[in-house]
Amino acid sequence: MGKQQDVGGPDRHSGSGAAGAAGGSVDARLAVAQDPTTPQMTLIDLASDPSAVVRKAVATRTDAPAQALRPLTRDRDRDVREAVARNPSTSIGNLLVLVKDADRWVRWAVAGNPACNESVRRVMAEAPDKELRGLLAETRELEPELAARLVDDVSPEVRERLATHTHDPEVITALMADRTARVRKGLARNPRTTAAQRSALAQDPVVDVRVALVLAVELDDADLRRLVDDRSVQVRMALATSEVVPPHIRQALGGDSDEMVAAAARDFRPGAGNAAVVRAPRIGHRASGAGRGRPGGARR
Repeated sequence: MGKQQDVGGPDRHSGSGAAGAAGGSVDARLAVAQDPTTPQMTLIDLASDPSAVVRKAVATRTDAPAQALRPLTRDRDRDVREAVARNPSTSIGNLLVLVKDADRWVRWAVAGNPACNESVRRVMAEAPDKELRGLLAETRELEPELAARLVDDVSPEVRERLATHTHDPEVITALMADRTARVRKGLARNPRTTAAQRSALAQDPVVDVRVALVLAVELDDADLRRLVDDRSVQVRMALATSEVVPPHIRQALGGDSDEMVAAAARDFRPGAGNAAVVRAPRIGHRASGAGRGRPGGARR
């Protein structure tokens, strides 16, 4: 992962492939670029092909040599650069270039690359791009030093995403004191909180935090019984429709003073898709050619 091999000299099998790569139609050159038997010297030639489609095909190959991927890191076509950013064989040096790319989709693609290491994540932590820092916050094995930095991130969204996905008990403890409700809402969806922390979140003054909690995680019976009498109809409705609330709590809500809550509790059916689900870490993926201001398709 993250390693490329330089090709030290001419490939003895590259004669016909290189000649074919130099001419012919775009489709023909694309076929050569995608052919797993194409020699590496030919791939190097195709990395400078006039067609972005052909260059992108080279950029996606995990067996592409360093001499092919290196120039594609600075390719004029952002789809090509994004393909290099996603390629697990891209070197750390090239990822460090791409994580500072002018195009956001290229930067975000680096965050999802399995070759991304601590040196790249350090650059992400200092990036002015809020979304890039948010993607970093969702990294499962985030270094404690970087996680601690994100605890104090200026963006509430970044802190919320950290709160939702972190596995670090110290980070969770620090974020419990965050004054921004959306951050505590993120913690409410995090299954790694302790029973004591969940109990505190069950008494949070912000309704959205309590709603997120009862929809996402299992709570102690004492907390659930307290929430059955919650002053917020939204919280009681969340209890009535949550997949993680035990039957006896739902039965208690069958006589709720709000008829909608009572009906929801009585009519609840497991597996109806009522519960909120913690999102999987995003990796900045988009459909090819999608996005505001982007061309409708790859250019040839």
